[in-house]
Amino acid sequence: MGLTLTIILGIVALIFLIVFLYYVPFLLWLSARVSGVSISLIQLFLMRIRKVPPSIIVNAMIEAHKAGLVSVRRDDLEAHYLAGGHVARVVHALVSANKANIDLSFKMATAIDLAGRDVDEAVKMSVNPKVIDTPIVSSVAKDGIQLLAKARVTVRANIKQLVGGAGEETILARVGEGIVSSIGSSETHKMVLENPDSISKLVLSKGLDAGTAFEILSIDIADVDVGKNIGANLQMDQAEADKNIAQARAEERRAMAVALEQEMKAKAQEARAKVIEAEAEVPKAMAEAFRNGNLGIMDYYRMKNIEADTQMREAIGKPAAAKAAKKEK
Repeated sequence: MGLTLTIILGIVALIFLIVFLYYVPFLLWLSARVSGVSISLIQLFLMRIRKVPPSIIVNAMIEAHKAGLVSVRRDDLEAHYLAGGHVARVVHALVSANKANIDLSFKMATAIDLAGRDVDEAVKMSVNPKVIDTPIVSSVAKDGIQLLAKARVTVRANIKQLVGGAGEETILARVGEGIVSSIGSSETHKMVLENPDSISKLVLSKGLDAGTAFEILSIDIADVDVGKNIGANLQMDQAEADKNIAQARAEERRAMAVALEQEMKAKAQEARAKVIEAEAEVPKAMAEAFRNGNLGIMDYYRMKNIEADTQMREAIGKPAAAKAAKKEK
């Protein structure tokens, strides 16, 4: 009975000790005191109550104290954690900036962190510039030759512009626009191939890093290739279009001529029909003249003789006219 009671009391004591050390992290307090950081057990207990991990705050304070950052305070670290920031990342950035003689305050570092940017990576980029390769940019010189250029942009982070500044995509877009403008203003593509550095000088002089989170250190043209003869292709396309327009107009004129010919044929057929109709009325008129006594039999024969004589003259004249036409040819 006594042994069982001892075991129960031992378990209860162990549970109490675990709970006590959780809310009052004595070992963490001891580590802070040994490192020279002034913090009390009550403050660590209150951190647990405020749902702030004491280990994150204490380790950050130890790192800042060892680096000589006296401006980093416990309340500020807790406030930044409760705001959703990365305490360890901010302290790492402050230590790196201090060692590199970069002007970075705690307020600026926390603002950059809360803005969603990696402040520690930004400080590292300020010390070690980053190289960004642009995609292949296509542009056409004034002589119509296409050039394919690829640039290499060296940038470093601008700490003061990290909050609200544009990112890498803006840098790449502006550099690409500058390359297109530079090549497009060149008289010939040979000038660009002979002096590719003229592109980088012109682009760099435009201040493309304004309003961005970076500072452009250099722009180097990594490669320039000759593409298609865009000018010649455009001229060929224009000639093809002109030819199609001319063909369409010729087809329109042909259709109008065919329609006019059909109309003339219709009119000729109508005229012939009227002549045939008129010739059909001639015998009727002659019969009527015979009945009325206006035409005698001798008059009729005389008219027939005249018609026969006329037909004979026409028959004689046709071969002579054909021979004369052959001689003229």
